[in-house]
Amino acid sequence: MHPTTCRTKRTTALLAGVLLALLGGCSSPTGTTQAHGTDAAALPAEPERAAAPAGLPGMPPVLDPNDIYSADRPNQLSAAVRGFPSRVYVPNTNSNTVSVIDPATYKVIETIQVGAQPQHVVPSWDLKTLWVNNNRGHTLTPIDPATGVAGKPVEVHDPYNLYFTPNGRYAIVMASLDRQLVFRDPRTMSPVKTTPVSCYGVNHADFSADGRYFIVSCEFSGELLKVDTEKMEVVGQQKLPFQGAMPQDVKLSPDGKTFYIADMMAHGMWVLDGETFTTPALLPTGRGAHGLYISRDSRTMYISNRGEGTISIFDFAQNRLTKKWSLPGGGSPDMGGVSADGKVLWLSGRYNAEVYALDTATGRQLARIPVGAGPHGLAVYPQPGRYSLGHTGIFR
Repeated sequence: MHPTTCRTKRTTALLAGVLLALLGGCSSPTGTTQAHGTDAAALPAEPERAAAPAGLPGMPPVLDPNDIYSADRPNQLSAAVRGFPSRVYVPNTNSNTVSVIDPATYKVIETIQVGAQPQHVVPSWDLKTLWVNNNRGHTLTPIDPATGVAGKPVEVHDPYNLYFTPNGRYAIVMASLDRQLVFRDPRTMSPVKTTPVSCYGVNHADFSADGRYFIVSCEFSGELLKVDTEKMEVVGQQKLPFQGAMPQDVKLSPDGKTFYIADMMAHGMWVLDGETFTTPALLPTGRGAHGLYISRDSRTMYISNRGEGTISIFDFAQNRLTKKWSLPGGGSPDMGGVSADGKVLWLSGRYNAEVYALDTATGRQLARIPVGAGPHGLAVYPQPGRYSLGHTGIFR
C-alpha cells in the first residue's frame, strides 16, 4: 500500500477506540480506507484479556456491575407500577385465601378466595400481574395490582413457586412434588419445556448477575441445583454437607459474586460461589433460617429465623452478621419483602396466623396483624425495580 494512503492523523479521544479495533491494517475488510487515531507504531501492545461473559440474550443490561440491585432504590418505581395502590398480599395456605393489607393503616381491607394451598404471591416479569400459586389446587390465580381484582385461574400443575427468566422469555414453575422445573409462556402459562430433576422439593431460586444460570434449592433432599437458563437443563448438582439440611430461600449478593441459601435445619445460610459451584460454607444465623431480603441501599440482608422468632442482619461490606432483632412475644417470621421506601420489613408469621411489620432502622415492631391460617409467601407491592424474577419479589 502506498505510504500516503494511511496518513497519521490527530483525533479526539472518542475516536481512539476505533483504531484499536482496526489495528490489523489501514483498510477495513471491505477495502474502505481508515484514517482515525494515532500512529499504530506508537501504541503499546495491550495484554490479552478474557472477554467478559455476555449476558443472557434479551436481558435488560445491568445498570451497575457492582450492584445488581441498583434499580431497587427507595421509591424508584417503574412507570408500569407507579399508579398501583400500595398493598401487602398475604397467601394463607390453610385458609385458601389472600389477605390484602393496607400498609398505611396496618389493616386487612379485603380477603380474596383462591385455590387450594396458596403458597406464594408472585409479581410477573413485566410487573403487571400478581400470580397466586395455588399449589394443591393446581392453578395460578392472577390478581390485577391496579384494581386488586382476581381474574380467572389458569390451570398449572403443582405450582409451589414461580420464577421468570431475566429476559422475560419464560416463567419457571417450581413443581416441588412433581420433581420438575416447568418452563412456560410467561403470559399464557402454556408449557414450553419440562425439565425433570432427581432431587426432592425444588423450592426457591435466584439468577446469576448475567442471567446465564440460576441456583435452585431442593428442600426435601438437602441439595442444590445449577441450571443453564438458555438450555433449560441442570448442569450441576450437589448434596449439602449437613445431615438433614433443608435449604430454603436463595439470594444473590449485590456484587453478583455470592449466592446465599437459607437452611431451616442447619439454622443458618450457606455461602456459595455460583461460578465454581464448589461446596458452600455455613454461616449460622438462628433456628429455622428461612427468608432472605436485601435492604434498599444494598448494604444489608435481613434473614428471618422462623424457629426462634428473630431476624438476623448481615452486612455485605463487613461480611458478617451485625445484629439480631427479636419479635416481642416470639413468632414465626417466614417470607416477605421490603416496603417501597425501604423503611418497613414485612414478614408472614407462618404458624401464628399473623403478619409482622418491622422498622428497618431499629427492628422495632410496628404492627402485628391477624390474617388467615398458615400465611406464607407474602408480596409487598409495588416495589422499585425494572422487572421481576419472581418469588415474593426479586427485582432488578
